[in-house]
Amino acid sequence: MCGIAGWVDYGGVGKCEGVMRAMAQTLAPRGPDSEGFYYSECCALAHRRLAVIDPENGAQPMYASRGDERYVIVYNGELYNTEEIRAELCALGYGFNGKSDTEVLLTSYIAWGEACLDRFNGIYAFAIWSERERTLFLARDRMGVKPLFYYEYPGGIVFASELKALLKAPMIKPVINAEGVADIMLLGPARRPGFGVFKGIKELQLSECGMFSEYGLKKRCYWQLHAMEHKQTLRETEENVAFLLTDAIKRQLVSDVPLCTFLSGGLDSSVISAVAAAEYKKQGRTLATYSIDYVDNDKNFKSSSFQPDMDAPWIVKMADFIGSEHTDVKLDTKELTDALGPAAIARDLPGMADVDSSLYLFCREIKKGYTVAVSGECADEIFGGYPWYHNEEILFQKGFPWARSTIDRVGLLKPGVLCDIDPYEYINTCCNETLSRTEYLDTDTPLERRMREMFMLNIHWFMQTLLDRKDRMSMAWGLEVRVPFCDHRIARYVYNIPWKFKAERGREKGLVRSAMTGVLPDDVLWRKKSPYPKTHNPNYLKEVIARTRAIIEDKDCRVTDILDKKRLIELCEDPSVFKNNWYGQLMTAPQVFAYIIQLEAWLRKYNVVIEK
Repeated sequence: MCGIAGWVDYGGVGKCEGVMRAMAQTLAPRGPDSEGFYYSECCALAHRRLAVIDPENGAQPMYASRGDERYVIVYNGELYNTEEIRAELCALGYGFNGKSDTEVLLTSYIAWGEACLDRFNGIYAFAIWSERERTLFLARDRMGVKPLFYYEYPGGIVFASELKALLKAPMIKPVINAEGVADIMLLGPARRPGFGVFKGIKELQLSECGMFSEYGLKKRCYWQLHAMEHKQTLRETEENVAFLLTDAIKRQLVSDVPLCTFLSGGLDSSVISAVAAAEYKKQGRTLATYSIDYVDNDKNFKSSSFQPDMDAPWIVKMADFIGSEHTDVKLDTKELTDALGPAAIARDLPGMADVDSSLYLFCREIKKGYTVAVSGECADEIFGGYPWYHNEEILFQKGFPWARSTIDRVGLLKPGVLCDIDPYEYINTCCNETLSRTEYLDTDTPLERRMREMFMLNIHWFMQTLLDRKDRMSMAWGLEVRVPFCDHRIARYVYNIPWKFKAERGREKGLVRSAMTGVLPDDVLWRKKSPYPKTHNPNYLKEVIARTRAIIEDKDCRVTDILDKKRLIELCEDPSVFKNNWYGQLMTAPQVFAYIIQLEAWLRKYNVVIEK
């Protein structure tokens, strides 16, 4: 994994070395091992490298020629079918200097052009400059795991892995308009697909590629989910799911640097860790696993329908079962709260509050011993693990099922800050844009149709929020985190599996549980879903309220540019006036205050200008 940036201007990029170095420097945490640059008359590229595969021969920018055409690539990501593609290219007469996936990806583009994307199994965002044609090809992986932002202007384009790098370009200013405010305050921590919040900044969406030339950027979607009849029996479906999951996990264990797995004692991370441990055992190696917890959580934990029991006993059970070398990382309230600001800066936007800051600190600890980790994100979106899949009162309501707090959010806003944007219409429009991309079968029942829609909403919205979180919090420390459940082959297959199969035995992710029988102990296999662990310390709420009060009382307070000061004071006095969860299961009353703290940190750090 790495950080990439570039600038193309057909009028000439001039003496842009200072700008490119500044962009690269902001991406240094993503790529702490080395940096490289490419300059030509109208193109400049920058790369920061985190060396994972072939450290000796994978330096970037990387060059390759065919005839009188020379190509230059900067690439962030990992291909999991590198060797298959390499063999295919060798059969066509292509040779290789090393074993890096970067060289395979670039050679694939030379051999097949844009059609190379159809062959890739991986996570990636890359740019390829063709010197003779003077064109820039940009692409992002099918599931949107790796980020790629850009800013287009007449005759030019600037792109980067993160927003902070783009803001180093001279023509891009930290300005947000009413639409940006709407994204932050009505949708946040989610973002509208393709929208970069700052004025003029966009993001390649998942499965998008584009060619930039003197005629501008022409984008297209190169992959999508298609509705097809599922003809297999339950048993055949279980066998296929077991194969796809196991294959995805095994592919993602390839690394030339130390690798570990996250282990929460829940279904998803336990499946990954069990398969990984078995593979390591064949090689005479011991897998390292990591978990996260909070000081005094054993004293403060309160069972709920969302989180029925603590993870700790299950983690011990699984670590013993697979024989891993386990490390438990414990965080306290102060460091969790202190990290809210740094986590927002790592994300370049206010995010998932302490759900972000805890992962930020967790990744810091893992990086002390490992460069690559494997995690269980995306299983719930793809296999129907969240409560809103199983609660029909929520399931068929308009809007996003994880965001029922619009009335509370609007109540916090400073009058007039949204200009003429109607908040409810804005949210419904965003939701309906995604629903319009859903494919159905004529034979689908109303429930099956809705489950296809839920699949699309979760893939394009909730999952993207979590992938943003994972990428920014991990790469802030130069840690690569892989997500096997996000394999596009799994998504393509599961999209067409009947809901009665997915909810086998009436359980969330029932199909995964039945498919992986024998891989885990039965009690772990059928343990009720428990979300990402968060602190249950009552002092955390007191701490974030105190910090919010301090922000409001500061004469240089920035959040009151967007939020109503009187309403914020009322909220501090009585948090229960905010009646609904901010976002999903994990962002409740404490996280509303934590989000405000992150918003203040972001407005200050980037000196954000709010366009009236």
